[in-house]
Formats: sequence, structure tokens, C-alpha cells
Amino acid sequence: MEKGARHRNNTEKNHPGGSEPEASPETGSGGGGVALKKEIGLVSACGIIVGNIIGSGIFVSPKGVLENAGSVGLALIVWILTGLITAVGALCYAELGVTIPKSGGDYSYVKDIFGGLAGFLRLWIAVLVIYPTNQAVIALTFSNYVLQPLFPTCFAPESGLRLLAAICLLLLTWVNCSSVRWATRVQDVFTAGKLLALGLIIVMGVVQICKGQYFWLEPKNAFENFQEPDVGLMALAFLQGSFAYGGWNFLNYVTEELVDPYKNLPRAIFISIPLVTFVYVFANVAYVTALSPQELLASNAVAVTFGEKLLGVMAWIMPISVALSTFGGVNGSLFTSSRLFFAGAREGHLPSVLAMIHVKRCTPIPALLFTCISTLLMLVTSDMYTLINYVGFINYFFYGVTIAGQIVLRWKKPDIPRPIKVNLLFPIIYLLFWAFLLVFSLWSEPVVCGTGLAIMLTGVPVYFLGVYWQHKPRCFNKFIELLTLVSQKMCMVVYPKVEEDSGTEELNEDVEQWRQPIYQPAAPKDKAAEEP
Repeated sequence: MEKGARHRNNTEKNHPGGSEPEASPETGSGGGGVALKKEIGLVSACGIIVGNIIGSGIFVSPKGVLENAGSVGLALIVWILTGLITAVGALCYAELGVTIPKSGGDYSYVKDIFGGLAGFLRLWIAVLVIYPTNQAVIALTFSNYVLQPLFPTCFAPESGLRLLAAICLLLLTWVNCSSVRWATRVQDVFTAGKLLALGLIIVMGVVQICKGQYFWLEPKNAFENFQEPDVGLMALAFLQGSFAYGGWNFLNYVTEELVDPYKNLPRAIFISIPLVTFVYVFANVAYVTALSPQELLASNAVAVTFGEKLLGVMAWIMPISVALSTFGGVNGSLFTSSRLFFAGAREGHLPSVLAMIHVKRCTPIPALLFTCISTLLMLVTSDMYTLINYVGFINYFFYGVTIAGQIVLRWKKPDIPRPIKVNLLFPIIYLLFWAFLLVFSLWSEPVVCGTGLAIMLTGVPVYFLGVYWQHKPRCFNKFIELLTLVSQKMCMVVYPKVEEDSGTEELNEDVEQWRQPIYQPAAPKDKAAEEP
């Protein structure tokens, strides 16, 4: 069913149904040696993880955890435990990332382990809602913190916010289309900037503690409940904490562009997740040295309120820090989500032109443009926040499905090479925590979760019509071929080939194995072959 799409890098004539353009010198199909370049080193890999996890949330609204935990002490424990659970999940993804070393992250793992339909549903919900809405919201947060100082007595105009958000998206899309190195440098710089801003908050917290301002950190006060303890609310606190660590799996989307992925993927995870956990915990410690729980819960922008209390005339540093953090967040999300769409197109789950890269810059320009356009469309809608609520549950659902796939893979393919092999207790611990939060989410918000499931299931007919059904009408195939050819010429893109020098001998040996799914659908019987 997907054989032709999977082998598109090698030859176009194998594609069933004739939905791909014929290889020719004019189209450059096959890429002529053009390939994604391995330009992401260890520092940039850490920047991708840290930059995508740390967005505006820790600056603007870390109060979700505190509000549901009921006390400062329990809130800090939730931040620590969710950081540890995130680290466990990231270690499981590290094993999957070096066992199935393909870009696309959890989409590629789910597809290879559970089959094409499961993988497509993961991709469908990401393409349709998750990434466009998340990028639109982050871009709007950026524009709000840039424009709000210009309107001190009122809210910034909605049209101005959306226009600046669109400019931000277009600028960063141009950077990502121009060069992988430029994109990673932008990510490195803005990740360093947000870490410096959070470092300033932590240092101010240490100064406050040295001055004796640690009333809410004393055990008798830290665990003083300002609301009745409740198991359901604690579950919500853990859910909020888990969402705050979202983005920890984004490096797996760009595995094929990592320098020496067998070493740098796990190293980046080992460095980044503990760093983010440290920053999150101690930033929250710093906040409560200057703000009471009631002040923290009442603030719409905690870091700004914190800065106004302690920085005086330099309080402008905090809103600028939030703006810089969100600008870097948009860049990181564009970079990684475009690779997800690139991987989906390469497997035949999205239009084939999205699997092409520029002949000189070696960047996936069609996938980046597709990501940008879908995000711009979300910017002009008014329901994006509602959509995020609906599909947040589905996004978290697929984290667990992916890690369950790790256990299935251990059972189905026990002998395949695993440069990293974590103890099976790790995926089991993560799945127990995941199941607890998932069941509670279904119980507490059945309508929201049910709507998210319904949105995901709209991908089932799309899969059977667009992917499974190979013998489409000739006129439809000709139309798609024409669109693909025109897109190729407009963007100057071709199908990439895997580089011969991949950076490690093991990676070279596994190149062909990447293209084969662990799940093998039953081959249809060829009636013509059975005839004498």
C-alpha cells in the first residue's frame, strides 16, 4: 500500500497508482545527490529541546499548577515529579530515536510499529490542528508583549496583534527556508536569551532568600493549604505540569539532520530535560519569595509582576524577555513541525511535493511554506483556543501510544540493534502515570476529550481515500502530477537522497532498514499472477 511512497527517494516508477510525476531531467526527481544536511550539533540539539519546552508559560502563567495543587510546597513537588516523568518519557524516546533513526518523531515510530492508519491519525491531528494553532498562539503572545507597552491605558488592537504575528511567522519562515544553519543559530541565540532571563529571575530569588524573604518556603507555610486538598485537583495540577514540559520530544522530529544522532540525541536529552526541570523549579521558588500565593494567582503575567516588584525602573526587562522567548518558540516550532510534514509526505501520507528540498539550500521549502500558510489561516480564525483545548488530550494520548510501541517493539523485534536500551520499568512507569492522567481527563471533561477524539477520527476516511485507495481516476492523477511539477519549478525543489557519508558507520548500514516498517500489512493477492 505504501511501498511506492516509501521508496520515493530511490525511484518514482515504483509508486502505485501513478500519482507521482515521472522522473526526468526537467523535474530533477531523485535529487541528483541533493540531501538534508547534518548541521545540528549538540548545542543546537539542546537549543531545540530547551527552546521548544520553555515558551511563554513559565513567564506568564505558571499559576495553573499552584492553583490546583493547593499549596506552594505541593506545587513545587508537582514541578519536580513532572520533570522526572518527562525525563523518563524522553529516555524512552531516546531509545526509539536510535532504534528507528528517522525524522518524524512519534509519527514515524507509531507508523512503523502499529501501521499506516495509526501513523496517519497522529499526523492528521498534527497537520489539522496542533501545530498551526500552537504556532499561531505563540506568535500572538509575541506580538502582544511587543505592542502592549505602546498602549499603556488599553488593550492593543486585535488587527495589529494579528498583523505583527503574521510578520513574525513570515520572517522566521524565510530564515528557515534560507538555511538550516541560520535557523539553528536563531534558535541557539533565543534559547540562550530566555535562559538568561530565567537565570535573572532565579538570581533575584536567591537575593531575596539571602535577605530573609522566604516565608512561603518554610515547611509550615509551604504546605499551608489555601483550599481543601482534592485528588482530582492534584491530577489537574500534574496535567498542567505535563503540558508545561510539552516540546520535550521535538528533537526526534529532526533525527536525520543531527550530527552523529546515536550520540547526540541521547546526550541532548540528558542535558536538556534536567536543565529545564531545574529552571522551572527554581523560577517558581523565586516567584514565591516576592509574591504571595494569592498575588501569584491574581497576576496575568507573573514574571512581569515579579519584575515590577523587584526591578523598579528596569522592570521592562521582563516583557522583553517574554517576547524574545516566544519569538524563539515560533522558530523552533516551525523548524521541527516542517520536518514532521516532510516525513509524512515521504511516506505517502501527505502530498509528495512536501517531501522535496531546495536544490541548493537543502531546506524543505514546500513543507515550511505549508506550515506557515496553515498557521496564517489559524491566525484569522477566532476559535483556535477552543481547538487547542479539544486536541491537547489527543496529543498527550499519542505520547503514551508511542511509548507503548516501545514495549511492542521489544517483543516483536528483540534482536534489532539498540544503541540505547532503557530498563522496561521506564516505559511502564511512564504509561502508569499517563494512564492515570488520561482516565482522569476523560472523567472530568468527557465532552472536550470526546470532541478531540472525533476530530482525530475524521482522518480515517481521508486515509482510505487519499492513501489506501491507489487506483484513482487518471484525470485526478494527471492533475496532481501537474500541481507537483508546477510546485517543483516554483520552489526549485527535488526529492532528496540519503547522504553516503552520514557521519557514522552504523547509520550507513541502517539506511535501507529505515525505509521498511516494522509493521508489515498483508500483501494483496495478485489475481493475474494466479492465472495459468
